[in-house]
Amino acid sequence: VQLQAYGGGLVAAGGSLRLSCAASERTGGRYTMAWFRQGPGNVREFVAAVRGSSGTTHFADSVKGRFTISRDNAQSTAYLQMNSLKPEDTAVYYCAASWTVILSNLRNVAAYALWGQGTLVTVSS
Repeated sequence: VQLQAYGGGLVAAGGSLRLSCAASERTGGRYTMAWFRQGPGNVREFVAAVRGSSGTTHFADSVKGRFTISRDNAQSTAYLQMNSLKPEDTAVYYCAASWTVILSNLRNVAAYALWGQGTLVTVSS
């Protein structure tokens, strides 16, 4: 399975973007899908995840209330809707998937075996 992330771009602060992550094969909702981001000079950090087993969603505190994550199991695609964007949201956003990640490890980069190529989001002040 390969992941393709797209939808990044340049947006003014306060604006919105929707990122998409498409899997190359039907996954039937079995995978936990997640988004991470890596800003300039920073380590890759967890943004949001939607679990394959339950469909529950989880967010980093920095994006809670502004971002939502969803999935379309029929299309094997996950989405990250980003609203009220801030300049500090500027980063390369990566989607990731895992069939085996457990709840306590959801925010751990190393827990995900499948990664998309990244899409750049730039928020201007």
